[in-house]
Amino acid sequence: MLSALTWPVPALDSDKLSHYQEVVDNKTKPPGSLGKLETLAIQMAQIQLGLFEQSQLTVAKPVVLVFAGDHGIASHGVSIAPAAVTQQMVSNFLAGGAAINCFCRTNDVALGVIDTGMLAPLDQPHSNYIVRRLGAGTNDISVTAAMSEDTLEEGLLSGQHIAEQYLKQGSNVIGFGEMGIGNTTMAAALFAAFCNKQADEVAGRGTGISDEQLALKTALICRALKRSARENDGQLPKPYYLLASLGGFEIVQMVGAMLAAAENGALIVVDGFIVSVAALVACDIAPNARQFMVFAHTSEERAHQMVLDELRADPLLNMGFRLGEGTGAALAIPLLRTAAAVYNDMATFESASVHV
Repeated sequence: MLSALTWPVPALDSDKLSHYQEVVDNKTKPPGSLGKLETLAIQMAQIQLGLFEQSQLTVAKPVVLVFAGDHGIASHGVSIAPAAVTQQMVSNFLAGGAAINCFCRTNDVALGVIDTGMLAPLDQPHSNYIVRRLGAGTNDISVTAAMSEDTLEEGLLSGQHIAEQYLKQGSNVIGFGEMGIGNTTMAAALFAAFCNKQADEVAGRGTGISDEQLALKTALICRALKRSARENDGQLPKPYYLLASLGGFEIVQMVGAMLAAAENGALIVVDGFIVSVAALVACDIAPNARQFMVFAHTSEERAHQMVLDELRADPLLNMGFRLGEGTGAALAIPLLRTAAAVYNDMATFESASVHV
């Protein structure tokens, strides 16, 4: 089934790209003076005006989806916090007390929280809480594969379904965030395997671990990479094999959701390191998905810039963040609204009778 999965992500038509550029250049400003906002407006125009023939750019019912899951690798103490904190933070999200809640409320962005497989489920019904558990945390990737092929397939299809539900409700912008103790270790291993990096190149301090924890984290990533390379029999395509071998439940569901969003022409707002690794995998599966991605920020996690370089991404912000939760994505959504307003509403030299 995995080998047969297809994601028909459309290719954007570049024929009108010069027209969209001309529209932005003719606004009452020097060409290029609004920097990345101009690039963003043109990207949005290429999708929304070109693909859907809208009359104006829109940011409709934007949402940040936070995918939460636990990881067997966390049992080694590679984080400053124990694995139980994943569940505690999800409770905090549902109670409205986390940074992502503050950011979403302030910027009029909806929030969805998905349990992809924490150590234990929450008995905490909430309108924006989605339970799509693939297990009670992944296996320890330093010892064995993170999940089975069947679990991987279930996770990809689950992520697809989640995104499609929001798209059916009218969302055309989906931001991605994550929560999970140990997930920078997992994401670093997955990135290293994808791009042939060494463990000591990609291992970062995550939540702020000590030198001793960093050395342990690096050794565990190295062990996971060696095991994964040894066990690969070539039966599965690379992205699927590596997701099953080294991925997290949240990464898997994010990949499925990103592919579904791109397939339906929605903007994908990518948060920090872990979400960027999910984006890298999604683009490997369906290269056209890259056209629909907006990269919110550069985080302080060591390997994030390396992932961005692989994706040829130029993020909108650099705020020194290293929190996750989709906080960077929530901050980037107002920039989408601003880019749309520039394209839709800003006067041209002709309409404003400005002569230069």
